Amino acid sequence: MLVLYFILAAAGGYLLGSIPFGLVLTRWAGLGDIREIGSGNIGATNVLRTGRRDLALATLLLDAGKAGIALLIARALSSGSAHQTEIELVAGAAAFIGHCYPVWLQFKGGKGVATFFGVLFAGIWPLGLLAGITWLAVATMFRMSSLAALCAAAITPIAGLIAGFSWSQVIFALVLTALIFWRHRANIERIRAGTEPRIGAKAQDPAAEASPPDATPGVEPPANNAG
Repeated sequence: MLVLYFILAAAGGYLLGSIPFGLVLTRWAGLGDIREIGSGNIGATNVLRTGRRDLALATLLLDAGKAGIALLIARALSSGSAHQTEIELVAGAAAFIGHCYPVWLQFKGGKGVATFFGVLFAGIWPLGLLAGITWLAVATMFRMSSLAALCAAAITPIAGLIAGFSWSQVIFALVLTALIFWRHRANIERIRAGTEPRIGAKAQDPAAEASPPDATPGVEPPANNAG
């Protein structure tokens, strides 16, 4: 029965996380295929390029919320189980993976930064809060959203280990961090080369865009890939 709980958590989390809200919302609004404009990404920053701030904000909230919702559903359904924490973390991680590699889009999804924050706040809120503060601090200092996302991701498993969170929670944070870094391989190369676009800069080539956490209310979106 325990194995079944983990399988259902993983399958349900993946399916919920793989819903491409950016694509769905822009098509629903009659704006066509979001993958054919800007960076070609399905995240809120690219949705913002359509000129629809409302759709971009909705995409941001839904992408952040879907993994958190998957985790909370698993928490409710596994309440009282000796492995409740592990089951809910599996659901959240599966939703994050679903966002990055949705089966409906040939496994070509977003970079997962908004989803990363959403699942952290739902599952381990102190680490989510720390990650959010780190993102804001680095973005303010260096004006690079992708660098801010990488720093925010990197600090979470370290902080979890230092703060004495359970091994399952630390491993969860480490897995998400590894995936964030993997999805940002191109950004890392551009950061090293000094060619990563800054927040507020206009990209001259969509192929050379970076990846912020989908969009940040109140901050002018960079010409980046979003996840």
